[in-house]
Amino acid sequence: MNVWEDEAARSAILKTGRRRLIVSGLLTEACVTFPVLSALAEGFDVFVVGDACGGLTPVSHDLALPRMEAAGARVTSWIQVLLELQRDWTRRATYDQARAIVEAHGGGYGIGLAYARDMIHPA
Repeated sequence: MNVWEDEAARSAILKTGRRRLIVSGLLTEACVTFPVLSALAEGFDVFVVGDACGGLTPVSHDLALPRMEAAGARVTSWIQVLLELQRDWTRRATYDQARAIVEAHGGGYGIGLAYARDMIHPA
């Protein structure tokens, strides 16, 4: 339940030399919370992608997120992570892939991107 206690996984993370983690997964109450709390205890900067996690029940998921946040994790969303990596829509190397994800899963924002692509800036 705590991947941080798996020496191979923990060693692989430490070997990267990076101190910032982005975490999501199933069973927010345990399999996400436990490694997040462990990494925070070792001084890592941890982001939890709350809407890319799933709990046993909506209530237990919703209770696990503030527990991690109170310990120092920062809760974010999948769209925030994607847009932070994309930075802006003039970044052509990843534009098509990022836009496709947002159009498929980003609700109204995705519809707006599709509209801009097709009506404002047609090919």
